[in-house]
Amino acid sequence: RRQSIDADDLLIGHIGGMDTCARGLKAAAAMIEDGTLADFVDERYSGWNSDYWQGVLAGGGSLDELARKVVDEKIDPQPRSGKQEYLENLVNRFV
Repeated sequence: RRQSIDADDLLIGHIGGMDTCARGLKAAAAMIEDGTLADFVDERYSGWNSDYWQGVLAGGGSLDELARKVVDEKIDPQPRSGKQEYLENLVNRFV
């Protein structure tokens, strides 16, 4: 790669970087305003909203307590898709 040490080159490089950053911020703002991504995240992790699981997230409980809960309530989580391709396409709509 060639060196860009002229003041003009450095300025143009900086301007291009700032333009890219601004475009990214505009895309992020549009994604937030749209709300589709936030809705997906809320739905995906809605199971963590109960008082018990909020306590676990806050550092409460122990592994023994959690193991008892899993056995007593016959908790058997099944793998499910993270919908990566859907989310990548969702983000690509904004960039």
